[in-house]
Amino acid sequence: MISGRIRITTLVGLSVLSLAAAGLYLYRASMRWSAGPEPTAASVHTDLATVLAGPHIVFRSSKLGPDYGRLAVAPSSDPDGPRIVADLDCERVYATAVSGACVAAQRGIVPSYRLILLDDRLRPTAEDELTGLPSRLRISGDGALVSTTTFVTGHSYAGSSFSTETVLRRGQQQIGNLEDFTAVVDGRPLTAVSRNFWGVTFAADGDTFYATAAVGENTWLVRGSVSRRTLTSLRGNVECPSLSPDGSRVAYKKRVSTTPPYRWRIAVLDLADGTETMIADDRSIDDQVEWLDEDQLLYAVARPGSEATVTDVWVARADGTGTPQIAIPEANSPAVVRGGSR
Repeated sequence: MISGRIRITTLVGLSVLSLAAAGLYLYRASMRWSAGPEPTAASVHTDLATVLAGPHIVFRSSKLGPDYGRLAVAPSSDPDGPRIVADLDCERVYATAVSGACVAAQRGIVPSYRLILLDDRLRPTAEDELTGLPSRLRISGDGALVSTTTFVTGHSYAGSSFSTETVLRRGQQQIGNLEDFTAVVDGRPLTAVSRNFWGVTFAADGDTFYATAAVGENTWLVRGSVSRRTLTSLRGNVECPSLSPDGSRVAYKKRVSTTPPYRWRIAVLDLADGTETMIADDRSIDDQVEWLDEDQLLYAVARPGSEATVTDVWVARADGTGTPQIAIPEANSPAVVRGGSR
C-alpha cells in the first residue's frame, strides 16, 4: 500500500488580542491518504472542503507520533478511515456546522491554557486565556455559546478535593461563571462554598442548558437558563450530561461505586418519563459522551496498559442493546457535525 503526507500552510488573520497573547499563529492543514498518486495542494483543499461540507466528526488524535494531541477530522461515513489532521495541538476539541473550539496548552514550568475559537473551516479566529487544567468543552448548535470547564485545583473528578470553574461565553464575551448563577437543589438554594459545576450541554433554543452540580460526593443533573442565570436540579448521581439531538434524552456518567477508586457507567435518561437506561458497556467510563445520532453514543476509553495516553472512541446504542465497538481508533473528544459545515 502506498502512503504519503502533505502539509499546506496558510496565514490566518487573528484578532489583536490573539496576536498579543500568542504571537503570529500559522494554521496548517494536514492530510493522510492510503493509496494513489501524491495529491496536489489544490486537491488537498478540495478534499478538506468536501469532508467539511458533509456529515463529519471532529476529534482529538491520540495516535502516538507527530499527530498526537492534534485536531483531526473524518467523514461520518468512514470515521475509522483516513483522517485530516491539523497542526493545532488541543487538550479538548468541539465543533458545530458554524464554528469550533480548541483548548490548547502552553507547556513550561508553569503551564498555561487558552481557548482558541475556530470558524466553520476550523481556522483559528480568536483566543482567550483559561484558568486551570481544561476538562470539558461544548458549543451550542448555532455556534453562539461556548462552555469551558477547568480544574482550578485538583485534576480529577474521582475525589472531593478538586475545584472547577465553568464559564459560559458568547463569542469572546464572558456571560458568567456558573458559580454566580442562582442554583436550587431539591427545592433549596445551593450556596455551599464547596459547590462545583461542570460538563455543560446546550439545548437548541439558545437559552436552556444542562450541567453537573456537586457538593462533596453528591452530584446532580441541573437545568440552566442563560437569560435568567438560574440552575435547577432534576436528578441525583449524574455527571457530564449530553443532550440528545432531539432534546428528549440526556446521556451521562453515573457513579456505581461508593468508595475510591470510583467507577462510572453511562446511562440515558428520558426527560419526559424519567426512565433511566444503562448502556451495554460495563467498563468504568470517565467522559462526557457525544451523540452520534438519535440512537448511538460516542465516548473515549483508554487502551489497557497505555496509562490513558492512547484512547479510542467507542460507539454504543443508547437503548442498552447491542455490543459496543471502536468507532474511531486512537482518538478522543469527538464532536459530531451532522449537516456539514456551511
